[in-house]
Amino acid sequence: MAVYVVVLVFVGAASHVADLVRSGLHPYAWAPEWLNLYWSSLAAFDSLAALLLVSGRRAGMDLTCVITATDLMANWYAVYGIQHSGFFAQPGLQRLTAFTLLVLATGPFVRSRLSHSHSIV
Repeated sequence: MAVYVVVLVFVGAASHVADLVRSGLHPYAWAPEWLNLYWSSLAAFDSLAALLLVSGRRAGMDLTCVITATDLMANWYAVYGIQHSGFFAQPGLQRLTAFTLLVLATGPFVRSRLSHSHSIV
C-alpha cells in the first residue's frame, strides 16, 4: 500500500498539479479538451485515493484501481491514437503500464485487508 501512496502522491498528483500550475486545465495543446480535463482532474483524484488508502479505507483501493485503469487507457489512446507513437518509444507509458498491472494484480489482496466502511463497491 505504501508503494501505491508514494506513486499516487509523488508521481501522479505532483505531475498533474505541476501541469495545472504551469498551464491550467489544458496543459497539452495536442490533446482534446476532454483528455486534458481528465488528466487535470487526476490532481484531485490521485490525492483523494492516497488519502483514503492512508486512512485504511477500501474506497482508496477502489479509486486507485479506477484511476490506474482509466489513466492507462487514456495514455494508450494518446500515444497510439493521437501521437501515432508506440509503447517502446514511450517510457512513461511503460511505467504506467507496469504500475497499473501491479495495482490490478495486488489490489484485491490489499483491499481485503482494509476497512469495510466507506467503500465504493
